[in-house]
Amino acid sequence: MESIRTLYGTVRGLTFHPPSSNGRTDGWIVSKKNTLDTPYGELVPQYETSDMGRRVRKAVSFYKNGAIKSLPLQQQTEIRTPAGTIAAELVTFHENGAIKRVFPLDGKLSGFWSWKNELALATETVLRTPGGIVRAKILGVRFYECGAMKSVTLWPGESASVRTPCGELEFRTGISFYENGAVRSLEPLKKTAVPTPLGMMTAFDNEPLGVHGDRNSLEFDRHGLVTGLKTVDDEVTAVFPGGGLQAFRPGEKNNVCGDERKVSVPLAIRFAEGSVSFNDSAPFRIERFSFLLERHDPATVMPTRACG
Repeated sequence: MESIRTLYGTVRGLTFHPPSSNGRTDGWIVSKKNTLDTPYGELVPQYETSDMGRRVRKAVSFYKNGAIKSLPLQQQTEIRTPAGTIAAELVTFHENGAIKRVFPLDGKLSGFWSWKNELALATETVLRTPGGIVRAKILGVRFYECGAMKSVTLWPGESASVRTPCGELEFRTGISFYENGAVRSLEPLKKTAVPTPLGMMTAFDNEPLGVHGDRNSLEFDRHGLVTGLKTVDDEVTAVFPGGGLQAFRPGEKNNVCGDERKVSVPLAIRFAEGSVSFNDSAPFRIERFSFLLERHDPATVMPTRACG
């Protein structure tokens, strides 16, 4: 057993201390109860596991300047954050001491413990976001060093409503913000009409694959203009100055259930510096081309999580 003095008090019962790149110890697994005196209250690092969902103890880690970096908690503890009080099992910090991420649950997924088991333990959290109050079961919240909210990630099946440059919108999966509070991106819950440099388009990703809310399919710049979206309802034809045409439309793929039904693959569109690109295409200068916007209406179905 070892003990060490930290900025937050002496930690006893150290059983593991991985060295950092410069040979210094920057983290420990502890095997007995310790209480750290932090700016966010007295916190007890994880020192034992008592259920299947948290079988493995995680290390308490520190930055080179001695500031705490990652703190797994012995039990879910209320943490005061700029967005409100959040009950957390894991908290990470910026080097300046500000909260970086808060995770209400920190279970270890395995063949014996699935995300559905973890979801069953989740409870609704109330957050103050730049877009208004969000009430939902959350996977995590991320903050900038200045304390401003960076992103919120929701559990699958959860949704919430916030103010956006396109009005009040419902989102799923996640939402992210710029440091000034402007919406950076979100994952629309349903098909949503938004203004773009090509005209009104329907934003919706029928199969978002993101596992966090930092990056989502509907994106805005700091002034509220749409800079990116995915759509399964629109197709665009670029008309070349000489009269040629090039069409871009959502694709199709086999349904995971293996039957004859197809599902749509969204068309990804990005706007930047007076140009537009489609999926991985080269950018088209909007001032040099004409664009025909039409409805895409294929014989496809929505993706499904289960077959039967």
